[in-house]
Order: sequence, then C-alpha cells, then structure tokens
Amino acid sequence: MAQLNMLVGDIDGNAAKVLESARKARDEFNADLVLFPELTLTGYPPEDLLLRPGFQQRVSNSLVALQRQIKGIDVVLGYPAQGKEGLYNAASLIRNGEVVATYYKQHLPNYSVFDEKRYFNAGGAPSIVTVKGITVALSVCEDLWNPGPMAQASAAGAQLMLNINASPFHVGKGDEREAVLRMRAREGGIPIVYTNLVGGQDELVFDGGSLVVDGDGRVTQRETAFEEGLFPIEFAVNGGVAPIASACRELLAPEQSIYQAIVLGVRDYIEKNGFKGVVIGLSGGVDSALTLAIAVDAIGNHRVEAVMMPSRYTADMSLEDAKAEAAALGVEYHVLPIEPVFKTFLDVLKDEFAGTQRDVTEENIQARCRGVILMAISNKKRKIVLTTGNKSEMAVGYATLYGDMAGGFAPIKDVPKTMVYRLCRYRNGLSPVIPERVLQRPPSAELAPDQKDEDSLPPYEILDPILEMYIEDDREPDEIVAAGFDKATVLRVAKLVNRNEYKRRQAPPGVRITCRAFGRDRRYPITASSEYASL
Repeated sequence: MAQLNMLVGDIDGNAAKVLESARKARDEFNADLVLFPELTLTGYPPEDLLLRPGFQQRVSNSLVALQRQIKGIDVVLGYPAQGKEGLYNAASLIRNGEVVATYYKQHLPNYSVFDEKRYFNAGGAPSIVTVKGITVALSVCEDLWNPGPMAQASAAGAQLMLNINASPFHVGKGDEREAVLRMRAREGGIPIVYTNLVGGQDELVFDGGSLVVDGDGRVTQRETAFEEGLFPIEFAVNGGVAPIASACRELLAPEQSIYQAIVLGVRDYIEKNGFKGVVIGLSGGVDSALTLAIAVDAIGNHRVEAVMMPSRYTADMSLEDAKAEAAALGVEYHVLPIEPVFKTFLDVLKDEFAGTQRDVTEENIQARCRGVILMAISNKKRKIVLTTGNKSEMAVGYATLYGDMAGGFAPIKDVPKTMVYRLCRYRNGLSPVIPERVLQRPPSAELAPDQKDEDSLPPYEILDPILEMYIEDDREPDEIVAAGFDKATVLRVAKLVNRNEYKRRQAPPGVRITCRAFGRDRRYPITASSEYASL
C-alpha cells in the first residue's frame, strides 16, 4: 500500500513519486504489486483543472511514460481516463509496459465536499485481473460504500478486492470506514486492501490510515494516520486468499486525530503554496495560543513570528501570557501597540462620527488596525497570516471583517470553542506551552472595558451543542428546543448563523475537521428569507 501525499496539478511530480515508490516496493519489499491512491496522477480533488483539455493530455502523456518505466512489479494507480462517453475516475493495473486492466468508478459522490458528477461519467462493470494466480478486483473509494461493486466482483470470481481512495478526514471517519469495509468484506467473503491518500489540500485533510480487512470482516492491518509510507502486506494462498495479520495501529483518540489533522493541513497549505513562514496575532487568549502551537508543530519555531498588538483595553495578564507562550515555543516575538494607530483613526473620523455614541464601530476599528499591521508584515516578509477564529465565532459572526478575519489560512475555523480547550489540554500533555491561566480565565475579545464573550453570546457549553445540531445535523429550531434548549436562545443563535453567511464567504479557508464545515461543505445563500430559521 503506497500511502502518499500528492500535489494537485503536479502531474510530473506525482508520476515521479509513483515511479520511486514502485521501484522501492519492488527492490526493498520484493512486492508483486503496489497500490496507489485515487487520482494518483492529478492529486485529489483536481476540480476544474479536469475541464482543461491540455491537462488531460498531460495525464495521458504521464501514463504512457510510466508504462515504459515501470518494470518487474504490477502497479495499480488512479487517474482521470478519457473514455468514449467522456471522462472517468479510473484505476488501472500496469504490467510490463501495458495497461492490462482498467476500472471505472461506478458510484460518484456528489454530496458534502464531493462533486464528482460535475466531472466524471459513472462506470457500470467490474474489472477482474489475475495477479500471481490470484483473481483480483479493482474498485475506487465510494464503490465500497455501496453493495453493488462488491457483489459484481464476487460473482465474477474475485478472491481479493483492491480499493484505492481519496477519503478526507473528519472526526470519527476511521470508525465509519471500518464499519463499511467489514460489512462489504463479509458480503463478498473476500479480503479488501484499502489504500488511502494522505495530506492537506486547501480545506481538506486526507488522513491515510490504509488498512486490510479479511474475508470475515476482521481488520488484520491498520497503518499510520497522517504520515506517508509504503506498507507491505503478505497473503497466505491455499485454495483461498487470506491476509497475514500484521501491525494493527490503534485508531487515534478524537483530540489527537483532530490536532494531527490540523497540523498536517497547515503544513501542507504553507509548503505546497511556497510561503516562507507564518505570522500570527497573539492576544494572550486561548485561540491564538492554540494556533501558535499548531504553527510551530507544523513548520518549526524558526519560521513562526508572533505579534502582540495591545490596545488601551488589553489586560496585563494578556501581555504576560502572550509573552510566556512565545517563549515556551521559542518563536520570534514582537509587541506593536495599536494605540497610536487607533487614535489616528478616531481623529480622522471625529467629524464623521460627531453626534454619535461609541459602539461596536470603535471595537471593529481596533481589530482592523491589527489586521493592517499583520498584513503589512505578511507582504514585507512573505509570511502568511494565520487567523485565529474558531467555528463557534465564525458561526455567529463574532469576528470582524478585515480585522481578525484578515489572513490567508484559518487553522481552527472548524473547531468549536469547547474543542479548542480540549485541544489545548491535549497539546499541553505533550509539552506545557499554554499557560494554565489562559485556560481558566473567561474568554474576551478585549475591545471594550471588562468585555467578556458571554456579554454577547450564550455560554459556549450551551452555544456549541446548538450550533452542532443546527449546522452539522440540519436540525430545525423546534427540534433543538425539544432537545432541551431555551427557545429564545435557539432562535437567536439560528438568526445569527443565517445573517452572518456574508462574513463567512469572505473568510480564509481552513482545515475541515467536522462532518459539516463552512466552505465547500456547507453552501447557504447570503440573500434569503429569514423565515427558514423560524419556528
């Protein structure tokens, strides 16, 4: 199983990784066959690159070149294939210079983050090929989430199912996959080899976790999550085909899997897009502390810069804690007060604001002062700004456009506030980098005197479950109220979620860790009747 991190659009680079891995599998592991992920050559998802004729020609040229170069080992890899009716999501077996079998994906996912029907035609037939005397069936990802392809393969006499995948991570996805694979293996009575992509691609993170299930539905091999690798599988062949049990790594706990997913997503976004490093506005609060730790774990402290930008409302403890966080992680750290800039803005606007009362406008100006400073550092030093907003804030619009939302990537934008605290404690369990006081003090934006988040929002212990039901589960407000929540609170939260879609459309991308993230996963209209969220 070649669990690899591919770069979308880098056809030549991806082909080079295929060639290197195939030779290593042959020479170091004496493998008969090596199995690569879904759409190996293009990376996943290639999106509208697939609509460019020149792109498809490059794929075809690369496939022909690989056929010439790969010798002495069978290779199964994924790529977009041009067929009579159009484009297909294909898996082909290459042997000694020839494509000896090709399978077209039959079940094209068109929900959540997937829109494969935009690009591909669906196949309809199994593909069976003999490898070292074993009758092998090919399949692609979603095909095994449905019973049809396994039934076809079993009826055609398959002794082993090979399944190539680009299956993205969300919390609990590992358990879901294994339940499906166990079911399919029992239905067909044959083992399944499941190879998954690994790596970050914009909002998505592919977690790997490639595995083997025997014909009785038992997991006999489970490999490392969130890391590249070549993982050998051995089979006993005696009338039937049975995988020989090997290393079976434990599924990761939720906090560990989420943290590793975000670290990988941040690392790949930075590296694949060629940024020199990152800059983060460090406030002394829990969100920026977690974001800083993630950045350091992703790319190293020598490439991370933290900037504290105090205002007249910044507490001394915030200054102390931000400094302690930067010191604990060993990052470059600067204090750039925004008070002079803030006063200048107020002076410029004093005639415009004459006769009005101070309100959220002045709070937003402070946030925008900070956004300008961070973006200036980003431009000058070629570092990407990582924003620090969490999912709870993004959901209800508790953020400032062109202020704390200004940046290039949002690592924790899909992490609810209550999970932010859990991730901080998980990270401190590895090494103490976030002061305990940060985890104990009430959260505050510190844009007004004695400000607390709960002055504007329900407590996060109440807010987050409401948001989960409304956003991730698509539950109606009356259903949420029936679950035990206050009617007025539920209606207020639903209204805030709906009216702030315009903000989220202008937010930077960030790592998806839940089953329903803002972005390509949840597409709601900005302009719409408010009645769709009423009781």
